Amino acid sequence: MVVKQIYTGCLSQGAYFIESNGEAAVIDPLREVSHYLDLANKSNSKIKYIFETHFHADFVSGHLTLSKKTDARIVYGPNAKPNFPSLIAKDNQVFKIGKVTLTAIHTPGHTLESTSYLLKDEYGKDNCIFTGDTLFLGDVGIPDVAQRYMGVSKEELAGILYDSVNKKIKPLSDDILVYPGHGAGSACGKNMMKETVDTLSNQKKINYALNGSYNKIDFIKELTDNLPDPPTYFPSNVKLNQDGYLDFNEVLKNSLKPLNVEDFKSHLNNNTLILDVRNQDEFKLGFIPGSIFIGLNGGFAPWAGSVIKDINTEILLVCEKNKEAETIMRLSRVGFDNVIGYLKGGFKSWTESNQEIDTINSISPKNLKDIIDSDISLLDVRKNTERENGFLKDSINIPLNVIDKNLKELNKKNTHYIHCAGGYRSMIACSILKRYGYDFLYDVSGGFSKIRNSGINIL
Repeated sequence: MVVKQIYTGCLSQGAYFIESNGEAAVIDPLREVSHYLDLANKSNSKIKYIFETHFHADFVSGHLTLSKKTDARIVYGPNAKPNFPSLIAKDNQVFKIGKVTLTAIHTPGHTLESTSYLLKDEYGKDNCIFTGDTLFLGDVGIPDVAQRYMGVSKEELAGILYDSVNKKIKPLSDDILVYPGHGAGSACGKNMMKETVDTLSNQKKINYALNGSYNKIDFIKELTDNLPDPPTYFPSNVKLNQDGYLDFNEVLKNSLKPLNVEDFKSHLNNNTLILDVRNQDEFKLGFIPGSIFIGLNGGFAPWAGSVIKDINTEILLVCEKNKEAETIMRLSRVGFDNVIGYLKGGFKSWTESNQEIDTINSISPKNLKDIIDSDISLLDVRKNTERENGFLKDSINIPLNVIDKNLKELNKKNTHYIHCAGGYRSMIACSILKRYGYDFLYDVSGGFSKIRNSGINIL
C-alpha cells in the first residue's frame, strides 16, 4: 500500500494518491492531472476511483479530466448533486482499491455534502483518514460560502460540523493519521497549522474542535465570530466543480499566445486587465501603466482570485521568459481561463519600443523612521489578526482583499506609505492604487518584519 500526499504550496492544498496491488485512487486532484497519471504509470497501476471530499470553492478540481483519461469513477458523498455522471456514496459505503478499502464517512458542516474517507489496510486496520475541509490540523473548515447562499446559516453549518467532528471522527483510533485538504495559508479555515499530516491522538489534544475546550454552543460562537468574507471567486469555482469546465490542455492552447507590442496594445480596453507576475523588486522599477502586480513567487493563485474577482476578466500577461505556461496553469487552478495572450519578449520589449512606463517609489524602514513622527499617511494592508502582534501608531488598516472597496478612506492628494508583513502584498496594493489614480505612493521595503527591527515604535 502506498499513500502519497501531493501538496501545492500556492493553494495550501493537499491531494492524495493511494495505490494497492495494481489499483489506485486519487482524492481531490488539481485541475492539471499529469502528475497523477505519472504516479499511476510509475506504480504500474490503474486509477479506479476519484474521490471528492466536497465541491471545492478555492480551486478547480481535476476530477472530470482525470475521469476522461482513465475511465475512473468520480465519487462524492451524500447530498452532492453534480451535473455529470458520478457515484453518490452512502454514509459508510466501502470502496475496494486493490487489497485496501476506503470508507466514505459523511461529515457535513463545512458544506452539506462534505465527506471524509477512512483508509483501512489489507488486514482491515484503520490507517488514516482524509478529512478534506472538515478537519484541519489545529482547526476546522469554516462554513462554506456556497452553502450560505442556499438558505443554510453559518450557525447551522457550524453546529452540524461540531457533530460531524465529535461523533464521526473523534471516536476513531488514536493512532491513525489525519490528512487534511489544506494547511496554513488557506482561506478555508482560520488558524491552521503549517504541518500537513498529524496523528489523530495529537489533534485530540491540541485541536479545539476535538479536545473538549468548547461545548456545542461555544464552538458555534468561536467558529462564526469574525468570520472573514470569502474571496469573490469562490462561488464561481464551486459552479465549475459542480457543472464542469474545460480541460486544462484546452485552456493552455487558447491562452498561450505571444503578442508583440502593437498586438498587445490593440487588446487594451476597459474589459482587459494587464497582469504582471514578475518579482516585486522588478515591477516597482518599471511596469506598463494600469498593470496589476501579483507575483508568481508568492501566494499567486489565491491573490489573483481575490484581486481580479471576476473569473471572466480577459487577462493580458507580462511574465519572465518561460513562465507563461506556468502562469496560465496557476490561473486556471482558480478558474481564470480567459488569458488572451502574453507580451512577447516580456517587459523588456515594451521598454525597447519606447512605450510609456510607470514606477513605484520605495522607502526603507530606516528612512521611514526619520519621518514617522511627521504628518504622513501609513497604510497597513495586513489582515486584522496580524495586527494583534503589533502595528504602527496612527496606521490605517485596510486588508488587501478589501482595499478596492475602501478607497474613500484614502485621499488621492496625500502621500501614502504602504506596508504588509514582508513586501509582497504591499506591492499588490500599490499597483491597485496606481490603477485607480493614486500617484503619491511609497512601498515600505521588507514590510513589517523589517519595520520591527528598525527601531520604530511598535504598538
